[in-house]
Amino acid sequence: MRVSLRSHRKPVALNMTPLIDVVFLLIIFFLVSSHLARQENQLELSLPSAASGREADVESRPRVPINVLADGRILFGSAPTPANEIAGRLEIERDHYGDDLEVRIRTDRSVPYGVVEPILLACADAGIWNVTWAVFKKEDRSLP
Repeated sequence: MRVSLRSHRKPVALNMTPLIDVVFLLIIFFLVSSHLARQENQLELSLPSAASGREADVESRPRVPINVLADGRILFGSAPTPANEIAGRLEIERDHYGDDLEVRIRTDRSVPYGVVEPILLACADAGIWNVTWAVFKKEDRSLP
């Protein structure tokens, strides 16, 4: 019996179609996620100014923005939400993201405290203690 040392194998070809599909899906994912990340700051609010504070860190910490417009409407993210539903939505977010969740309150400077107080109470009811305020740094006018 004779054994052939030559093998008649077909050349190995790599199918690139699944790789291309995955790359396009990743591109679409990053485009959509960057668009959603920019939506937090798209609302034009006249933010209050503060004399002290620190700049917001760009972190991987999960953050929920709550916007309060000048007319008193509350937006949970970008969706209008009644004040009595905020505690429930915050509990859902805390259950999803854990105790490291940050709530960023962006409010117009003309909004009275009575409109913001239910948001703070809802954060406390949901067990969220990491609450930050979006403000502008007050400029020191005494410098030349």
